[in-house]
Amino acid sequence: MIDTEIFQEQIFVDNFQKAESDLDYIQHRLEFEIMKSLPDNPAAEENPVALLEELSVVKSRYKTLCMQLEKVSLEQRESMNGIRAALENTMRIVQALQQRTDLQVVLLCHLLGSHCST
Repeated sequence: MIDTEIFQEQIFVDNFQKAESDLDYIQHRLEFEIMKSLPDNPAAEENPVALLEELSVVKSRYKTLCMQLEKVSLEQRESMNGIRAALENTMRIVQALQQRTDLQVVLLCHLLGSHCST
């Protein structure tokens, strides 16, 4: 189960990284196409370079989100490991208590003789 979770998280991170790479490609392609077709002195409202600047801002926010995702993913794994360790410890305690209780019942039955059924 842990391996499946880690595998799924890795796929998620890989998809984010691929999307970031795709955004880089789109940005460079747009810059190239704009420079190729842009008149020498375009009017401000016709200038798509402003859109590219916005794309850079979006990319930066996206990259920040990816880093936050990686941090959350790591913290989630650490939390799950802590929960599993606590659960395993609790199970060991419960099993020890059950064994001790069973032993006490068996001893009590021996003391009482045939009046006890286990």
